[in-house]
Amino acid sequence: MKTFLLARARSKRFWLISTLTLCALFLASWVGARLLIVDAPLAHADAIVVMAGSAVLRERTQRAAQLYREGRATRIVLTNDNQKSNWVSDEQRNITYQELAGRSLRRLGVPAAAIEFLPEPVSSTYEETLLLRNYAEQHGYHSLLIVTSGYHSRRALWTLRQTFAKTNVAIGLDAVPPGVQAPSPATWWLHLRGWQMVPGEYVKMIYYRFAHQAG
Repeated sequence: MKTFLLARARSKRFWLISTLTLCALFLASWVGARLLIVDAPLAHADAIVVMAGSAVLRERTQRAAQLYREGRATRIVLTNDNQKSNWVSDEQRNITYQELAGRSLRRLGVPAAAIEFLPEPVSSTYEETLLLRNYAEQHGYHSLLIVTSGYHSRRALWTLRQTFAKTNVAIGLDAVPPGVQAPSPATWWLHLRGWQMVPGEYVKMIYYRFAHQAG
């Protein structure tokens, strides 16, 4: 009887510890994902910029079109990561995601004249911010409202502030909440894309802090 009671107590202790551990891991994963999401409010800007990103382009263009309709800027700028999308029959070719974003914006009611394509290809967030700094300086812009996905927002904002630190250009950032194309903070760990977006972002943030710190 004593042996049975001891085994039962050990079993209860095991399940209690396991349950508490799982709850702690779930909370840590949720907090870790939420900490990546930041905003930098800007009521009005000279241009809205949609940051490149093929996997989450739809959510970014939808948000940019909404901001345009709200009158937050009169122009939307699209950068180019030089990645190809699916075959388009009317073009008889695989158009770039930048072109696909332009099509999406037009379907969402943004006039073609209000969309500007930056043709120079970029391969990283840092290169993208350098391109945007040059673009703003060439056009005499004093403010940009950046649209990007939630999990990318903290690194993007940090990099933008480093790049634009010695300019007179105000930077705003509007982060698209996860749930459209990116998994939610509560369930990201159930998706392969979630592992790329959340732990992957922390790895990139550490690298950026060492590689792109403003002098």
